[in-house]
Amino acid sequence: MKVLIVEDDQFHGSYLQDALSEALPEVTEIISASDGLEGEEAARQPGVDAIVMDLQMADRNGIEAARTIWSERPDSRIMFWSNYADEAYLRGIAKVVPPDTAYGYVLKTASRERLKLSLRAVLIEGQIMVDREIHRQQNRGDIQRARLDDSEYAVLMDLALGLQDRLIAERRGMSLRTVQNRLLSLYEKLGVDSDLDAGLTLNKRVRALHRALVTRAINVETLETAQRDLNEWLVGRASPGRRS
Repeated sequence: MKVLIVEDDQFHGSYLQDALSEALPEVTEIISASDGLEGEEAARQPGVDAIVMDLQMADRNGIEAARTIWSERPDSRIMFWSNYADEAYLRGIAKVVPPDTAYGYVLKTASRERLKLSLRAVLIEGQIMVDREIHRQQNRGDIQRARLDDSEYAVLMDLALGLQDRLIAERRGMSLRTVQNRLLSLYEKLGVDSDLDAGLTLNKRVRALHRALVTRAINVETLETAQRDLNEWLVGRASPGRRS
């Protein structure tokens, strides 16, 4: 069994190699890549169907790299690990993972035993495994705010990319009124209204973006992926004959 480690920190890379050797005696070869672009290329080697992937990397983040890998080899089993339990990461992973494909998400602060159990569960047993500490941290944040549903989150991402209401409505297949209702809902859930001073007139769209970044509902990595999706949509929108 050949395993690919995609990690830009040498210490963490060595730690992962040791954990893999201890947890998975089935592993016969471990190869490494230092960023997402290298990871995409290394994943094309014969026999690589198990991958451990950092989420925050230069050149290409883990979600973007996984998206490319899964588009070419949808059966690849990927375990992500990160220092952060961002809601944005879970949503980003869920958006790119193929149906019925095994994946995992564990924090770098997890114990060695927890990491080893996670590696085995995802890479060998083909389970979907999200570290309970990730859910615990997110639940602590949700005490302060209600979780956005998928349609509200889609509108939030488009807002963050600078789209106006009419273009959001076109892209998401919503009416203009529906988009505006989603905006009102996400303003409330993100606490935009409650943190505005009565004597000030502040831009609610900008405040919503600020709150989403502070609460880690979105982050740089998921914005990069969202920008790629938007670029593809804009190309299709501009193509002749798009509409029948």
